[in-house]
Amino acid sequence: MRRDRFDMPEPFRRFFEGEWDASWLRVEEFRDGPTMVVRAELPGVDPDQDVDITVREGTLHIRAERRERTEEKTKSGYRSEFRYGSFSRNVTLPPGCRQEDVTATYRDGVLEVRIPVPQEPPAGTGKVNISRG
Repeated sequence: MRRDRFDMPEPFRRFFEGEWDASWLRVEEFRDGPTMVVRAELPGVDPDQDVDITVREGTLHIRAERRERTEEKTKSGYRSEFRYGSFSRNVTLPPGCRQEDVTATYRDGVLEVRIPVPQEPPAGTGKVNISRG
């Protein structure tokens, strides 16, 4: 006999449905030419009040806070649930990135941070002279 997923106690249902990892801030990072791009899924947050972005010692730090409330009213009763918490993620930056150059935008629940990466000097292929001692 197979049980419906809603028949199990709430903590177990959340665990098996994957909600146990909801506190993990999901990011993707990639290069767009000379710019490093970091995108984070942050649906339902107010970027002006709930998101903090800093660069310190070669690390991009993204911190967000989410507050969510759901209500369910039926003939047999009322149910309200709150979900909230802080989420943070650190991303190591290439050498030479500066906080002053970092820009961020928020659209459709996705935070995008763009960091210009300084050009590395081209690796020389010149011949090295050997001196005799």
